Amino acid sequence: MNSLVVNEIFHSIQGESSQAGFPCVFVRLTACNLRCAWCDTEYAFYEGTRMSVAEVLDRVEAFGCRLVEVTGGEPLLQEGAQELMTAMCDRGYDVMLETGGALSIAAVDRRVRRIVDIKCPGSGMADRNFWGNIPELKPSDELKFVIRDRADFDWASDRIRKYSLESRCPLLFAPVFGELEPITLAGWILEGRAPVRMQLQLHKFIWEPSTRGV
Repeated sequence: MNSLVVNEIFHSIQGESSQAGFPCVFVRLTACNLRCAWCDTEYAFYEGTRMSVAEVLDRVEAFGCRLVEVTGGEPLLQEGAQELMTAMCDRGYDVMLETGGALSIAAVDRRVRRIVDIKCPGSGMADRNFWGNIPELKPSDELKFVIRDRADFDWASDRIRKYSLESRCPLLFAPVFGELEPITLAGWILEGRAPVRMQLQLHKFIWEPSTRGV
């Protein structure tokens, strides 16, 4: 059985995706292959404790919550993440994966709801998007665009048209917290008839934005 380097495991309110607002257990894994300009979890780049998959499962079970998200960092950097997600699916959890979109999702258990970032130019990482993930998407997956400015919005809208993304899975547009006002993004979405769901990072409105473990 594989082991994992785990940054933190905590019980909170899901702040993003179609599951926003629901109680959720988060398993945050250590390490990331990207360096987004607006990253809010830089502490997950290096900090962590090695745990067996069985130990992680025991920690998750203790919260008594059936919705679980594996996140990072970039969880797909660790081989044990695949084993962990499959084990959680086998135990009947509703499993979500939050991935930065630079690595293939092809090997991820099909029962997992995969939330895949498409990095816009404002992140500084747009050249790292792995477009080979698009054919792998299933209707229960979700694509997320974090929007920093109007250039990001226009770029994301162009990619939606280019790859017919609205026909693949739900699309999420989120403003960079503290940099783009939600009302501004909402206006662009309405004006452009964008086929997307706008989302905010709900947890940052409940707790202080810099609070860890929530």
